Amino acid sequence: MPVVVPVKFAFAAHELWFDPRDLDILAGDHAICTTERGTEIGLVTADPFEVHPEELAAPLKPVVRIATDADLDRADDLADAGEDAMFDFRRLVEKNGLDMKPVGVEYLFGGEKAVFYFAAEDRVDFRQLVKDLSAHFHVRVDMRQIGVRDETRLQGGYATCGQELCCTRFGGQFEPVSIRMAKEQDLPLNSAKISGVCGRLMCCLRYEFEAYKDFKSRAPKKKTLIDTPLGKARIVEYNTPREQLVLRLENGKVFRVDLADMTSTEENRQRCEAQGCSCRPDCVTRDVLERLESPELALALMELDRKNGVDVGDGLDTADRIVASGPTPRRKRMREEEAAKFEQGGSGRRGRKGASSKGRSQEVEEEQAPQQSRRRRRRSGAAEQAV
Repeated sequence: MPVVVPVKFAFAAHELWFDPRDLDILAGDHAICTTERGTEIGLVTADPFEVHPEELAAPLKPVVRIATDADLDRADDLADAGEDAMFDFRRLVEKNGLDMKPVGVEYLFGGEKAVFYFAAEDRVDFRQLVKDLSAHFHVRVDMRQIGVRDETRLQGGYATCGQELCCTRFGGQFEPVSIRMAKEQDLPLNSAKISGVCGRLMCCLRYEFEAYKDFKSRAPKKKTLIDTPLGKARIVEYNTPREQLVLRLENGKVFRVDLADMTSTEENRQRCEAQGCSCRPDCVTRDVLERLESPELALALMELDRKNGVDVGDGLDTADRIVASGPTPRRKRMREEEAAKFEQGGSGRRGRKGASSKGRSQEVEEEQAPQQSRRRRRRSGAAEQAV
């Protein structure tokens, strides 16, 4: 089988396969290759590998050589020249009054020509622009119109998730994305939330589409009633990454259960066989509820057993029980004696306290009596002098 090596070029939308010949080329190397446009330098993205001959759409072209330091320096100079040419590219577009947006300029490694990339909504007549560009840059000019997704890929940037743009990160191999993929993943159909920087639907909508599609093909539909030991439960939500369903009982209790733990009743199996459709689970057994280790579900199951006449005790494990022994007769007698002594001692203290308070009041009255008599004598003497 033929051996190929994938090479990614700066302005190309996808990788190209080349014949590595007998070169010791590995992933991460830069290679000089001959393409339909001319001589170009690209990055080797993987080690050489074998492919089936039917996978080759055209005969393989060989890798010219592994890029040297001088080749890398020349590639950097050509990239800088392309950035410098953008100013004159915009100026000449404005001069000709064309409805286009300049995106980038690429000088081929071999110097055969320069490729000018632009974005436009409609077809543009740029014949005069080509003449002006060729006369100004003294090089063969090739004009390439690209879409908004390719424009975003070339300019680069970051998405709302904080990661580098998918089109830039994964080489710009665009796959069709439809609004149906957003619906299948239960995403809000708000254009601002499901559109990327380019204004089109985000590429990442396709990544998990197959997983959501597969899960929903095996799981019961939302709002379906599921049989449980605690009664009917309705499916209110999906958790597709974990393959779980959120169920709500008639009493309002909510719990999660794995799709793999759900089973189908015999009646459901027979009905699906008669209709010739795939059988989806419609039952959750008691073992599954007990494995959830939910206190609310455990109490509900215990109450159900009590109603059915099953002796479940108080529902406590041996480790959770607290053994409380009552007081012994001797301890009880000692407590009664201490209580009696306390009462007797309290009344005695209250009596002594009352007597002492009475004695102190009498002493105060005796001390205040002479003072009152002296005041009276002073007042009477003052009255006689006044007379």
